[in-house]
Amino acid sequence: MSIVMTGGGTGGHLAIIKAVKEQIIHEELVYIGSNNGQDRQWFEHDSDFSATYFLETRGVVNQGALGKVKSLYMLSKATLQAVKLLRKHKAKVVFSVGGFSSAATSFAAKYLNIPLVIHEQNAAQGSLNRFLRPYAAVFISSYLEESPIKAYPVKEIFFDNARIRKKVQTVIFLGGSQGAKAINTLALEIAPVLKERDIRIIHQAGEKNIDEVGSAYEALGIEAEVFGFTTHLADYMKDADLAIARAGASTLWELAATALPALFIPYPYAAGDHQYYNALFLEEKELAWIMREEEIDTEKVLALLDEDLESKSRGLMEIVEKDGSKKIAALLTDYAKI
Repeated sequence: MSIVMTGGGTGGHLAIIKAVKEQIIHEELVYIGSNNGQDRQWFEHDSDFSATYFLETRGVVNQGALGKVKSLYMLSKATLQAVKLLRKHKAKVVFSVGGFSSAATSFAAKYLNIPLVIHEQNAAQGSLNRFLRPYAAVFISSYLEESPIKAYPVKEIFFDNARIRKKVQTVIFLGGSQGAKAINTLALEIAPVLKERDIRIIHQAGEKNIDEVGSAYEALGIEAEVFGFTTHLADYMKDADLAIARAGASTLWELAATALPALFIPYPYAAGDHQYYNALFLEEKELAWIMREEEIDTEKVLALLDEDLESKSRGLMEIVEKDGSKKIAALLTDYAKI
């Protein structure tokens, strides 16, 4: 008997699986993902799973006519493989975090009448999750009032690091491990003013941009901590008083759990513009600021240095619930015991 986890493709999806599976101790865990995307990189050698499988699948959206036909053929073939794997491991429940990686196993679960639990990370639901929602035994979203679990699966360390911000002494720029050109450009444009105000700079520039951005700071005579991928993001967030960031779901909720006010600059090409709607969820509660890439105004950004951070910081503490990963893990464990 096993709990099967599926989905991913990107770090935002896979971080949910990682957070939840670490809370499940005495059940057999199996991962079924895709050869495309980051699934294999994250979980191929993860000892928490008794078995891992990576099927030949790819996204259907944003493909041409022939591309869609090929993707659907790959999906049908992978679904048959997933049916065999679910039977082999006697799956009691399938936990899906969406993304193209999850399609085959999710469809297989419904074919075999195995309970499907879906976690939707974003305010704008992904196309696959939206399609499967009526068939899910449980649909979890931190943005829906009717969700049985509202807490987002954020690691405990982000809550432990929470503190009330009152004055900007450190700014953190977060473009993700791949970087964000618009955020990198903005950071370098306002860096001289930050230096004048004796404000420390922490900058996640992206793996490919570390040298370029680091050299630009040096040319300006400005000290900045520049990095790409890091396992110490929670510590960097703890040190910061204001964030300027993309609005991927995991980043947004980690910032919220840390009570760190943020200006969100959503990735403009995100599917369904979901990063904008993620940020809007907080902005409508007056807990964040949003600025589209094409609307970036350095004067308005610099004005945030004198904004009331304390009210937003306290508000973030009140809106974020703890133990999301533990609650989801408990739900899956209950299904596994049926």
